[in-house]
Amino acid sequence: MDWLLNPEIWIALLTLTVLEIVLGIDNIIFISILSGKLPEEQRERARRVGLILAMGMRILLLFSLAWIARLETPLFSIMGHAITGRDLILLGGGLFLIGKATFEIHEKLEGEEGHTSAKATTFSGVIVQIMLLDIVFSLDSVITAVGMVSVLWVMVAAVVIAVGVMLVAVNPIGDFVEQHPTVKILALSFLLLIGFSLVAEGAGLHIPKGYIYFAMFFSAFVEFLNIRFRSHMPKPVQLRAPVVAEKKHA
Repeated sequence: MDWLLNPEIWIALLTLTVLEIVLGIDNIIFISILSGKLPEEQRERARRVGLILAMGMRILLLFSLAWIARLETPLFSIMGHAITGRDLILLGGGLFLIGKATFEIHEKLEGEEGHTSAKATTFSGVIVQIMLLDIVFSLDSVITAVGMVSVLWVMVAAVVIAVGVMLVAVNPIGDFVEQHPTVKILALSFLLLIGFSLVAEGAGLHIPKGYIYFAMFFSAFVEFLNIRFRSHMPKPVQLRAPVVAEKKHA
């Protein structure tokens, strides 16, 4: 029980929990976008199932550190760049995210005429898509955690606490995104940005995440100001057409 009196353990737990929450923002955005295509009565359930699956994926990966270490082993080389298993996962996940976000943006801007995706979307289909991206997001999160902390239970506790916080926040965030079309397009643009960063990292080009998250937070802040500005604008007055009195015939 000496760990209870060790301030380094508590500092590591707090730092890693905050980092896991920040890294989970992209996961929340993706889950909110996908669940928004479901009927309203299924959205909350899909969001919670998606986050619980993400937590389970992270914990499984934490208990499979030997497998994660093997993912760093070069498999082959392209133009002098060694490709590892982790690179392949990041490339696949990034391309999937770019394709999904591009399709969603096209659907929102061009309308749903001629598309059957909204009708064909099922709960199980949404969960499968969430699981595919959970693998990529969880791998990135676990590798970051392993690089910061060496105590397994601290990493697991940080993941559980972070997902608990996200479970509280996912419904308000999801509802807010659904109620504001411009925020939805902005969120899809975030997914494009994250997808490009995953592809770049898989190709060997490291982009500091601080730049990416700063751009996302700054854009979200500007959109928040726009929403506040629009809410205080006077509503246009609708003019009614003059009513022409009918002439009474004698």
